[in-house]
Amino acid sequence: MKLGSLKEGGRDGTLIVVSRDLKRAVRATGVAATLQQALEDWSNIAPRLNALSESLNDGDADGVFEVDFNALAAPLPRAYEFVDGSAYLPHVERVRRARGAEVPESFYTDPLMYQATSAGFYGPRDAVKVVSEDYGIDLEAEIVVVTDDVPMAVSAGQAAGHIQLIGLVNDVSLRNLIPAELAKGFGFLQSKPRSALSPVFVTPDELGPAWRGHKVHLPLLTHINGQWFGAPEAGVDMQFDFSQLVAHAARTRPLSAGTVVGSGTIANEDTSKGASCFAELRTVETLRDGKPSTPFMKFGDVVRIEMLDCDGGSIFGAIEQRIEQQPVP
Repeated sequence: MKLGSLKEGGRDGTLIVVSRDLKRAVRATGVAATLQQALEDWSNIAPRLNALSESLNDGDADGVFEVDFNALAAPLPRAYEFVDGSAYLPHVERVRRARGAEVPESFYTDPLMYQATSAGFYGPRDAVKVVSEDYGIDLEAEIVVVTDDVPMAVSAGQAAGHIQLIGLVNDVSLRNLIPAELAKGFGFLQSKPRSALSPVFVTPDELGPAWRGHKVHLPLLTHINGQWFGAPEAGVDMQFDFSQLVAHAARTRPLSAGTVVGSGTIANEDTSKGASCFAELRTVETLRDGKPSTPFMKFGDVVRIEMLDCDGGSIFGAIEQRIEQQPVP
């Protein structure tokens, strides 16, 4: 099934069930008011939402309306946790090689992960607000999974059973603020503003055979201002699968229902597949030419991130956002 949220009913939105073709939807308020509420009682709520989904796709549901992507909030307008990994080591290897640094051996056995901003997510058509272009505005096209309650110290095998939903994220980064923050040795803060989520999250069964080994085996397509930017294969070169990422996050603490776990920027060894962020493209240019030639994003630029199934249908809907200047109060 496919789930989304309308921009109504308060900060957490109103839960809707969306048809497989992303054209029709029905409010799920008779089952759960919000997606967060559903996730907190997933074993009981999910079967009822699935029944509503089947009714909608069969044409039997009441209260059906056409989907307006501009009216959609993020499926989880806010979450208790967003932890983002960096599971695609070709990206890590290239970035470090460009600055003459080796990749520590531990990176191949222990996932990189940080605590990201979760108090609010942009909806799929919301503008990305940034104060200055000098910050080095970048996108990061990624896949996320969403969990129910995950106990502390679960194994990867156990963690797999707690992955309930899958979606996309534009993990916005302000690249020119990152070096000074990392130099402090205390991680990201100002350099990682709010991110945007895809119009819908889907249950793993919606992906069919593309969901295997706890990875999504499809390309993730990015366009900038209508021009192809990249379509790396998400199931290739992923060093740690999502069950391993969830288990890593839960090693010393339980994860609350509604925790969002990110894959990190999708990148392949094969650079002909393009990139999922400007930092990746600029690194390739630096390794090839000695310096980057592509600038970061400017105000007015539009990013589109989408994943298509084998028949060309959009699975999660597209994140499509304009970069806009945020006035200083």
